[in-house]
Amino acid sequence: MINQDANERFEKGRGAQYNPKNRFLKGAYVKEHAEGIDDWEEAKRNTEYIFDNSKTLVNAVTSPDVGMLYSANPYQGCEHGCVYCYARNSHEYWGYSAGIDFESRIVVKKNAPALLRKFFDNKNWEPATISLSGNTDCYQPVERKMKITRALLEICLEYRNPVGILTKNSLVLRDLDILQELAKLNLVRVYTSITSLDENLRRLLEPRTASYANRLDVLRKLTNAGVPTGIMNAPLIPGLNDMHIHDVIKAASEAGAKWAGYTVVRLNGAIGEIFRDWLYKAFPERADKVWHQISECHGGKVNDSRFGTRMGGDGKFAELIKTQFALYCKKYNMNESKIPLDTSLFRRMKGGQLPLF
Repeated sequence: MINQDANERFEKGRGAQYNPKNRFLKGAYVKEHAEGIDDWEEAKRNTEYIFDNSKTLVNAVTSPDVGMLYSANPYQGCEHGCVYCYARNSHEYWGYSAGIDFESRIVVKKNAPALLRKFFDNKNWEPATISLSGNTDCYQPVERKMKITRALLEICLEYRNPVGILTKNSLVLRDLDILQELAKLNLVRVYTSITSLDENLRRLLEPRTASYANRLDVLRKLTNAGVPTGIMNAPLIPGLNDMHIHDVIKAASEAGAKWAGYTVVRLNGAIGEIFRDWLYKAFPERADKVWHQISECHGGKVNDSRFGTRMGGDGKFAELIKTQFALYCKKYNMNESKIPLDTSLFRRMKGGQLPLF
């Protein structure tokens, strides 16, 4: 149950419940006490879209803990509002807060398709899989109107460059026609993030994402269309959703997913205070236990940056999660094969036109 105390009002439809100070800014307006400012704006904030002409789109991923070499993110900030999202900290580089700003001020890279073409046309590019949603969800609600992700997929198909997708939004099914063509050439994998099957938890944890039933439906429809699918059961949060691993893996397997991965939640930077505030408002009766168990998975801290352990954690509780996850994956035939995406088909534009052969 949500704590309904007037001093800890829980705003439904938001992950973060407030805006913490941006660490890069010297000053900021903050609300210390409700009774102290008579004219403070209390109205719910509408989502604001900031259109940006970025200089780059594709980023090399240097972390040894992340299963990708390159990522491309057409949007910064994410309307889904997942309270635990590691991408929240990156919003501070844009001058915004990692809190409510992250889910209500969305930076739209409107020139992303042109940047991707330019990137592929560079003679130094050696074809490799580019992951969409390496930072924020490429199928968040604004994509329905902007169709930037769809344009990026069309370009990947045109150049025959492999692409990976991770999303929590059933909007991915809109682009099934392109995904099928990519799949015929072994150029795509689509992963769906499923953190639990408990809808009450989802509404608090990931307030504006697709329902778990819809995400399982995404797996079924992609599988039936011949598009290889998997899931990320991530992040696992001790005391909140770690007990749901079995049900998630079972349901995903039955829906057609062939691969599964997980991470243990870690709360770096501003995410720590955002998550703690949310936790004690949303689950006051078990907040202490959850917070301490997260700490146990990261050497006594919640903000773990150690390569090799930061994604899966360490200690007895993290080892238990690892063992259970492996057991259930084996039971439901997950991760039985590794089929790399094809990089041999890549074709670069010549003189503005594709080669004939």
